[in-house]
Amino acid sequence: MDPVTQGTLGAALPQSLARSERMGLAMLCGIAGGMAPDLDVLIRSADDPLLFLEYHRQFTHSLIFIPVGAAIVALALWGALGRRLGWSLRDIYVFSGLGYATHALLDACTSYGTLLFWPFSDQRFAWNNVSIIDPLLTLPLIILVVASRVRRRRWPAVLGMFWVVAYLSMGVIARDAAEDQGRRLADSRGHAPAVVEAKPSFANLLLWKTIYQEAGSYYVDAVRLGAEPVVYTGSTVPVLDLTRDFPWLEQGSLQARDVDRFRWFSMGYLAADPRFPDRIMDVRYSLLPNEIRSLWSIQLNPEAQDSKHVDYVVSRERGPGTFPRLWTMIRGRPL
Repeated sequence: MDPVTQGTLGAALPQSLARSERMGLAMLCGIAGGMAPDLDVLIRSADDPLLFLEYHRQFTHSLIFIPVGAAIVALALWGALGRRLGWSLRDIYVFSGLGYATHALLDACTSYGTLLFWPFSDQRFAWNNVSIIDPLLTLPLIILVVASRVRRRRWPAVLGMFWVVAYLSMGVIARDAAEDQGRRLADSRGHAPAVVEAKPSFANLLLWKTIYQEAGSYYVDAVRLGAEPVVYTGSTVPVLDLTRDFPWLEQGSLQARDVDRFRWFSMGYLAADPRFPDRIMDVRYSLLPNEIRSLWSIQLNPEAQDSKHVDYVVSRERGPGTFPRLWTMIRGRPL
């Protein structure tokens, strides 16, 4: 999730348990603890563009790391402010730990993938029940957290926690409904995929991207939920086949290993980008949910496949009328 939501939820949990005279401290420590795990984005390499993909949402997001992460945050806050202001290191640690504990579980609700059980497992958990940014989740939570601090009462923070649980639960119900629509669409085409996944589109729980694999291709569509669901037929692209798509790529080369790393990050949803030579895209993400226009890809180089890492490419390309079309789909109107 975005850092604002992470920090606000991190504050809500300790505030919901704090005494009135500790409400401000609980808010500060919870915000710091709730945001701290994402400091792993600082783990980068100028020579290896994929290094941050391996470490983001890795050890700092592991459930077993919560006591360690909380201790780091608590010591930093105590050293910067607590010792001078007479704050209890124990209180700082408890509040920071509660905030820290919310982070990875909230991240796992998105589609990106979070290593909850590192180092025992490298499975990326992605429950696909909320978008990485969702104002309808975040804005009420901010109001309630601020009210809890101003009034020095627990109940607004408690209500905020109930709101988050309720909203994420609605996301689970909506995800399952979208997957059902995806299966019906596949059945109408005579397909019987083993798995149909649904992922929320940007900033809402109404419009969903559905993906399934059939006969060596990915089928990407969108469904707008409601009393009468609206299906927006999408695109198809062949599943990545290195032998077919990149016959020049030497097995075991540096860039071949990078493809394997990117495959792990994308949970296998890879395809050769039909618009750009020697580029492999993550099919999971696109701004318009019925399009295959990846937000990030890797660029291979046939001339340096064993001497230079692949390039990581973030696409900022937007087709004409992208945002109006997205809004039209969210409203359930025909394109």
